[in-house]
Amino acid sequence: MRRALLAVFLIAQPLAARSAEPPRLDAHRDELLALYTDLHLHPELSMQEARTSARIAEELQKLGAKVTTGVGKFGVVGVLENGSGPVVLIRTDMDALPVVEETGLPYASKAKGIDPSGREVGVMHACGHDVHMTSFVATATWLAEHKDRWKGTVVLVAQPAEERIQGAKAMFADGLYTRFPKPDFALALHCKADGAVGDVYFRPGPMLANSTSLDVVIRGRGGHGSAPDKSIDPIALAALAVIDFQTIVSREVSPLDPAVVTVGSIHGGTKHNIIPDEVKLELTLRAYKEPVRLHLIEGVERRAKALAAAHRAPEPSVSVIEFTPATMNDPGLVERVSPLLKNALGDEHVIVADPVMGAEDFALFAQDGVPIMMFWIGTVPRERIEAARAGGSPLPGLHSNRYYPEAESSVAVGVRAMTSAVVGLLPPGGKP
Repeated sequence: MRRALLAVFLIAQPLAARSAEPPRLDAHRDELLALYTDLHLHPELSMQEARTSARIAEELQKLGAKVTTGVGKFGVVGVLENGSGPVVLIRTDMDALPVVEETGLPYASKAKGIDPSGREVGVMHACGHDVHMTSFVATATWLAEHKDRWKGTVVLVAQPAEERIQGAKAMFADGLYTRFPKPDFALALHCKADGAVGDVYFRPGPMLANSTSLDVVIRGRGGHGSAPDKSIDPIALAALAVIDFQTIVSREVSPLDPAVVTVGSIHGGTKHNIIPDEVKLELTLRAYKEPVRLHLIEGVERRAKALAAAHRAPEPSVSVIEFTPATMNDPGLVERVSPLLKNALGDEHVIVADPVMGAEDFALFAQDGVPIMMFWIGTVPRERIEAARAGGSPLPGLHSNRYYPEAESSVAVGVRAMTSAVVGLLPPGGKP
């Protein structure tokens, strides 16, 4: 890890046109290595990021940023001011997932946490947020130490609860764009589990889908498992519902409109021979168009109620728990940033990607007309990708208990790309 992490300190190279001054971050190598390892070893669930946010705040304070903590509960905002000029916002997410890590890494997480249902769960950075945070701190470090390269203001936002699409909403409710400088541009990066290290991926316009979390409670009438005729079995109804929900996409949504209905969790019953009173289903719905999203919600509710009526069951309930809109990269901002990325990494390493059905609450940073852009960074060595394509072990995806980024090289590319984008959006600075 140590040797590869040294590549982080080549981030001055894409800025060579402005200054031939060599990088002067050698003293931070061990600090960044320790930061990444610490973050990976101590992941925290959404809206529980007390330790993580304190660590990020400490790192930003070291740089001389004006730091505010507790924004939206655990959000951190650091402001680097360097004269008059535009405002660029950089956002990282901080939370981890309720996943037991099975990577076999020497620094694998053994952390435990309590989920919203009160259950003890393993916790892991299975989505690369530890890479995001390390890249974020390293970028902030370079910007703080090279104020002769840029003018303006950089707002550094460390956001909680991205995985539950709650953190951005909480930070905005706490005045993110009113208490702090409102950005002219907002940027973020994200790990890509099937992308090659060294490559950056982006697209103008739609990049990530909207996401709706839905709770469906199927109700019945409990009783003894040996006498199903004297009960109304909500487990049987739930099984029918799971299959029937899929026909919303296959038979009601245009094949030209991307849409996904996934039942991610089923909870019901306590014992082999007891028919329970109810079963709870937890769904995620994905789409790009708002009418399609509303159709999915209506379709779930209509089917659940129709099944209940057909089986003389009590009426079910359908509740929207969480929602975030689709992430739309501003085409004008993409047009400005993509050449900067190509200059930093080489044309062949900056790739226009297809949109995906994943979701991100970074979409909310586009409110009030702020142009946003998110890009993906590859995190997997090319040889691993080639081996998987040749019939070897499939690559684990994001949120898998076996996913791990090639962290050192991924951070190096993330910092190089983000620093180039930020400095390219700001006017050049004068001599220190």
